[in-house]
Amino acid sequence: MSEENTTETTAEGARRSSASSEKKGLQIRDLVLTAILLAAGAVLKFFVGSVVNFFGMKPNFIIAMYCMTIVLIRPKVWEAAIIGILAGAICQFFPGTPYLNFLSEFVGAIVMALLIKIPLPKIGGKVDLMPMLATFLSTIVSGGIFATFLMVVIKSDPAALAAFVPIVFFTAVFNAIIVQVLYYPLKKTLK
Repeated sequence: MSEENTTETTAEGARRSSASSEKKGLQIRDLVLTAILLAAGAVLKFFVGSVVNFFGMKPNFIIAMYCMTIVLIRPKVWEAAIIGILAGAICQFFPGTPYLNFLSEFVGAIVMALLIKIPLPKIGGKVDLMPMLATFLSTIVSGGIFATFLMVVIKSDPAALAAFVPIVFFTAVFNAIIVQVLYYPLKKTLK
């Protein structure tokens, strides 16, 4: 009888323990990781982004890093939106059209947060391609919004928007590769 009581107590204690460990918002660890990855994205954009430039196309490491942050910490949608706004604010320190990044990164981060909730089968039961696919689509959305609003702001010919298509596409490919390559090592390190 005492064994049954021990089992019940242990099971109930485990239930209480798991209920109390439910995530109720971003933890300090999540905030620190967000700050580190966004800062790394800014540094990479500043130093590497000026060197890695293929026909005017260069990676946007800030987008890659907020996508990495979102896939690692799995925030709620509104928390991801805040991460996107922070990424947009960081983009203001770089040359370009002011303020457009606030909208594009805000929407890109929300798209990323929504996409990572979609379950995908893993290749061979082990390889999760969601980080790559979600980053690719989020970058496409973010870049598409940026390019569209850039055309509105400078009142350019809509045909000029076509010039941005390859830039956004190749940036999305590059960002997707970065996030997929870094995902497993960072995930393992965080455990």
